[in-house]
Amino acid sequence: MKAALIGHGMVSQAHIAALDDSKLVELHGILGRSPENAKSWAQERDVSAQIYSDISELTNDTDLDFAILITPPDSRLEYVNALVEARVPILMEKPIERTHEAAQNIVEACEAAGVLNGVVFQHRARAAAMELKRLISAGDLGEALTVELRVPWWRDQSYYDAPGRGTYARDGGGVMINQAIHTLDLAIWLCGPVNAVQSIMHTTSLHQLEAEDWAGGLLHFKCGAVGTIMATTAAFPGAAESISIQFEKAHAHLEAGTLRLDHWDGSQEQIGESAATGGGADPMAFTHDWHQTVIEDFAKALAHQTPPLCSGRDALSAHAVIAAMEIAGKTEQRTTIEM
Repeated sequence: MKAALIGHGMVSQAHIAALDDSKLVELHGILGRSPENAKSWAQERDVSAQIYSDISELTNDTDLDFAILITPPDSRLEYVNALVEARVPILMEKPIERTHEAAQNIVEACEAAGVLNGVVFQHRARAAAMELKRLISAGDLGEALTVELRVPWWRDQSYYDAPGRGTYARDGGGVMINQAIHTLDLAIWLCGPVNAVQSIMHTTSLHQLEAEDWAGGLLHFKCGAVGTIMATTAAFPGAAESISIQFEKAHAHLEAGTLRLDHWDGSQEQIGESAATGGGADPMAFTHDWHQTVIEDFAKALAHQTPPLCSGRDALSAHAVIAAMEIAGKTEQRTTIEM
């Protein structure tokens, strides 16, 4: 299949590497803010692809199978509207949009037009996460009782000095919607939806940005489990994010691509291989393998008319929790989540 990349920012290098290695999907075209910038970017990276002059040229390309949208969330709507009108399937980087309501509008527009849409929540694609999902679905671990999410990441001030980064106008917020949304989505994928939260959203003296660089919350899951989340970009030098889940029959700990299971009978298992996750000063210090899995999964979903690994509808659950955490942080009250 042939894919077009809309945007060529920081995360584009993961997509380019993934498409280079893929035997299912090839990079067919690139659309940037201007054809000149896109051409220079492609030449610098020795990337061979068609450079579109505008979105209409992309949507009129009959050889194109789907678009990968990686622009900042504040510039999504124009592209989505054009792609939906042309019935071009869309795989989007997170977040879908800056607010839960705006994200919901995009998903509903795609669904109303029958346009396949997916979100790049690549943590679902890790072998360890997939195995834990399988064990949970099979009932091998029993019910989830408690959940602990930790995202102790680090970004230096230069990261937030980039225009618009960490603002509500461009990014939709801080550490929750830009970094911790991956871990939150993974927890929801594993344990089911969250129906209420309590939270603190805070900006430390280590950074200057409009939104939060530290967030803490209490999570009440629909299944009856309770949990905590701590997410920050102010934990120097940065460490891997983790999810710990106490089940009725075992304790599961996901961290840096590995799963450790401690069973009540004393036996232990370790699944997967440790890998960098971008938790330190370099946001792109992670393998592109997980992006490749997500992209190829989306191509298979398109070919076989099956749901992708993470649909836009699926991704809305994490958006809803983050929106509720924002409200709870301001009101200092338990906030319910309506989906």
